[in-house]
Amino acid sequence: ITLGEMLCLGSSIAFSGLFYYLYRKKARVMARIQEAPKLQVDDDLPVLVSASDGRCLPYVALEGIVLPAKAALTSHYHEGLQGVIQKLLLKEHRLIWNSLARSW
Repeated sequence: ITLGEMLCLGSSIAFSGLFYYLYRKKARVMARIQEAPKLQVDDDLPVLVSASDGRCLPYVALEGIVLPAKAALTSHYHEGLQGVIQKLLLKEHRLIWNSLARSW
């Protein structure tokens, strides 16, 4: 076995280990999402959220009827198909300068 073959074998094992680690990490997240409790959108939902830890419910599936704010969007390709746009909330975390890595 030559040095080049050993180098290729070592890098192949290292990449396989890295990709398997990333796969298992994402598989755990998917399992948590699939096991998420299903809650109905009703008057009890704000009480449940405020009573939870940190006023946050991680991985919850909400079921219920959605009403559009103005008008529902209609599909140009399928008759009778309507949809709404979800309001997005962007939360930025505070950045701290790392002088060792010279990055935020």
